Amino acid sequence: MNDELRMHAFVCVNERDPSNQRGCCSSKNSLEVMTKLKRRVREMGINDVRINKSGCLNRCEEGIACVIYPQGIWYKISDDDEIINKIILNLEKGIITDDYLMDTKLSD
Repeated sequence: MNDELRMHAFVCVNERDPSNQRGCCSSKNSLEVMTKLKRRVREMGINDVRINKSGCLNRCEEGIACVIYPQGIWYKISDDDEIINKIILNLEKGIITDDYLMDTKLSD
């Protein structure tokens, strides 16, 4: 395994009370999506990228939040093979897909 990481992806798995109006990424199966992304990256032999779960990324209303560093690219993802493949393309080749980008401005 390569000790040097080129990219790091964080997927929100935060869980809020079901009554919370903002919802949460966990209720959208974010842990399963993160696990699927992690497995696919490993299967492809992309060893210089790490996929991790994160706490709240403050974007729950928009979908499952995924942020990729060092690019600082924010995506809304789901358990959809097309989306997963586009995220992997970003991780593998640095190609950013506009289709699933989140607005980077936080609302008050």
